[in-house]
Amino acid sequence: MQYFKPVYFDEFSCVAGACPDTCCAGWQIMIDEESLEKYGEVQGRFGSRLRNSIDWMEGCFYQYERRCAVLNEENLCDLYSELGSEALCDTCRLYPRHVEEYEGVREWSLSLSCPIAAKMLLSWQGEVPLIEWETPEEEDLDDFEDFDIMLYTQLVEARKLCFERLWEDNSSIESYMEMCLSLAKEMQLCLEEGEYFRLEEIIEVYREKDWSECTCETAYEDKVALFEEIYGLERLREEWNDVLAEVRETLYDKGEAHYRLLWQEFAEYISTEKTAGDLLRNCKKQLLFFFMYTYFCGGVYDDWIYSKMALSIESVRFLQELFLARWMRNGKVLTPADYVELSYRYAREIEHSDLNLNELEEYFIKKVVDN
Repeated sequence: MQYFKPVYFDEFSCVAGACPDTCCAGWQIMIDEESLEKYGEVQGRFGSRLRNSIDWMEGCFYQYERRCAVLNEENLCDLYSELGSEALCDTCRLYPRHVEEYEGVREWSLSLSCPIAAKMLLSWQGEVPLIEWETPEEEDLDDFEDFDIMLYTQLVEARKLCFERLWEDNSSIESYMEMCLSLAKEMQLCLEEGEYFRLEEIIEVYREKDWSECTCETAYEDKVALFEEIYGLERLREEWNDVLAEVRETLYDKGEAHYRLLWQEFAEYISTEKTAGDLLRNCKKQLLFFFMYTYFCGGVYDDWIYSKMALSIESVRFLQELFLARWMRNGKVLTPADYVELSYRYAREIEHSDLNLNELEEYFIKKVVDN
């Protein structure tokens, strides 16, 4: 088995009560079978409380006011306090560690939805090396009976090319993002036309292209449309309502002319304040790496190549809108803490809702089909 993980992966350590948020609220916490069996055998008063805290039909913890039933008022886990870390279910024990599974390959990452992991991700300077190792263990190939190894190989190659270009400094990030979308769109069209043999050819064509040539700018109408799409998604946390309201009121309520003036002021701030500009550029690159590393190769399972890339690119573009709105609210200042907070709040709403992820992908697929 072949494994990959970002170089900072093993540095993560939960800070428990010192965390600025909690991972035990807002989303459903599923419980693995082994843990369910153990929880059913816990004795005493806490055992009774624990069993009453579980939805045994669904195999998850109940939520009260969108908080896990064993989360106390100090945002600490009573299950951990009573029974120790070994009693945690797989979901709680592993989070924010995340793994994507492919035939013979496992790719580990840290979820952006964790404030501490988000800080680690966005604080890393420059290229993110991937640590690779192998083990002799074998997997059940029946789990990958329909796995398309040829498609997966081309997705890995396309992602590798995108990573190589990401760490170059000879093109703007907007130009880079447009080229990534263009590459994914051409690969998507190949699949739809049944021309799998052309995937390698397309990747090689883009390898030779000048990625600084693309100067396409996202239309104001498209930015508003994406905001409305995200605004209409399932809401997992109350704080997200405040973030969205801040964006709508600051950026869109006064029309396109006002919006463009704000972006012009922000662009001048970024270009004149070198430290601020370097911070924003690095944050955007780290976010692009994170989203593409996590999602792009998943297109092997549903052939949705373009939507995986669009999810990565448009997430960063949407976060730029959040950064701009926060910059205005802060009196035209952005701190590293702002980047971290807005990034993990966005990730909590999108990454931890299959409904939201699927709706966004369908939105991006519809856009490429319509065009």
